Amino acid sequence: MTVNVRYIVDDVEKAIEFYTGALGFTVAMHPAPGFAALDRGELRLYMNAPGAGGAGATVADQTPQPGGWNRIQLEVDDLAALHSKLSSQGRTFRGEIIHGQGGDQALIEDPAGNLVELFQSKR
Repeated sequence: MTVNVRYIVDDVEKAIEFYTGALGFTVAMHPAPGFAALDRGELRLYMNAPGAGGAGATVADQTPQPGGWNRIQLEVDDLAALHSKLSSQGRTFRGEIIHGQGGDQALIEDPAGNLVELFQSKR
């Protein structure tokens, strides 16, 4: 079963570079400048620029915008190493690694400000 998530991004090309280069996604399709679909395992991430296609269309006088606190979660094997690597590449995190009871997490921002939670379970 594939899980589909849609993010609104300012620049689809920058988003593709981020998700493929930093987080291991592959491009499933990129048929237009304002739209792309990326895959990572059973996750398909659809990306639309504001105003591009139906998902980027203005509805009730509101145009979709990137950012916020909703996020996808990617499980990783070594959060500290990945955090260090991505930080050294100049990637933007919201804060430092958070140590929780069930695991540790770090919130990285894509180029449009959408969050991705990198999570390492304590199991």
